Amino acid sequence: MTTASIAGVTLTTKANVYFDGKCVSHSYQLADGTKQSVGVVLPATLTFGTAAAEIMECVAGSCEYKLDGSNEWKKSGPGEKFSVPANSKFDIRVTEAYHYICHYA
Repeated sequence: MTTASIAGVTLTTKANVYFDGKCVSHSYQLADGTKQSVGVVLPATLTFGTAAAEIMECVAGSCEYKLDGSNEWKKSGPGEKFSVPANSKFDIRVTEAYHYICHYA
């Protein structure tokens, strides 16, 4: 099931802009203190680094991703998630806007 809305959050209104605007997100905090972000990646092939472990949830569009140390590209579409380990990297390849929620573990 795809997440359509998130109730009861404290949103950081200043956007996080990466890769010359190819990725834009907003951070927010749930009532229980959990931190997440929601954003969009525009068509591009990018490499992201992680500090904390992340779960990327696709809410619209799609992407292909490749985890650090792997040569295999995998696809993620609406309602699907993929996990990225802490202190790692992943490549993401987007041909149509990829809308996501990033859950920090």
